[in-house]
Amino acid sequence: MMQTTTSKPLQCGRHRLDLSFPHVMGILNVTPDSFSDGGHHVALDDALRRAEQMLAEGAAIIDVGGESTRPGAAEVSTQQELDRVLPVVETLVHELDALVSVDTSTPEVMREAANAGAGMLNDVRNLRRDGAVRAAVSTGLPVCLMHMLGEPGDMQDAPHYERPVEEAVAEFLEARVAACEASGLRRERLLIDPGFGFAKTVEHNLRLLKYMDRLTSLELPILVGMSRKSMIGKVLERPVEERLAGGLALSALAVERGARILRVHDVGPHVDAVNMAWAVLKEGCDND
Repeated sequence: MMQTTTSKPLQCGRHRLDLSFPHVMGILNVTPDSFSDGGHHVALDDALRRAEQMLAEGAAIIDVGGESTRPGAAEVSTQQELDRVLPVVETLVHELDALVSVDTSTPEVMREAANAGAGMLNDVRNLRRDGAVRAAVSTGLPVCLMHMLGEPGDMQDAPHYERPVEEAVAEFLEARVAACEASGLRRERLLIDPGFGFAKTVEHNLRLLKYMDRLTSLELPILVGMSRKSMIGKVLERPVEERLAGGLALSALAVERGARILRVHDVGPHVDAVNMAWAVLKEGCDND
């Protein structure tokens, strides 16, 4: 296939991530209140075992989060987040040599996680907290900017868009990328996430995925997270523990529409779905 901006390798600390094909990012929430797996991996040993399992199933990245961002979630203090995240990052880096992403909006956590060996930052608030851009620049790490309006506590209070949601999301992310570049964060270090489930109705989410290829015009790697989310539950009328099949369908569609990183809970099945979708998409391309 032709090399594009979105398929250039991404330097993630001492790891180099080849984005010429899609990867699976395993979710490791070290929180007591995340919507799907809250409280399951709070203990360090539990977190280590879960990360080992996800890596064995084919995860290329482990995304560690110390603050729940489910709808209505309360914020945590900086110290709480540091206490939850740093021991896990240090352990995964030193014991498993894992490429660790840290899901945080907090400048102090960004800096300390980088010092602990993290290779990527993943910010649902797209570096809008005071000092976040400066902190991200100082780490030298790639950063994923996600689309979200408001805060987790109020983002689902009647979300509304004057324009088609895919246009609104693309323009928002383009503006955030430009603002980050103006503050010294180089474009080659940026990824984008359309923010499924964040300030969006089910109808918004479905349309956004249908027209997600609109985001490829930004020529940046696309990270997508739809695993176990309420959009699946509401369409299929399934509780959170029965949403895997719907999530696999969404991951395959996202790959077809340009996603390069799929952020998921159930790594093994998603690796198979992503690899199968990719095999279809790349068939014959090597001979073009």
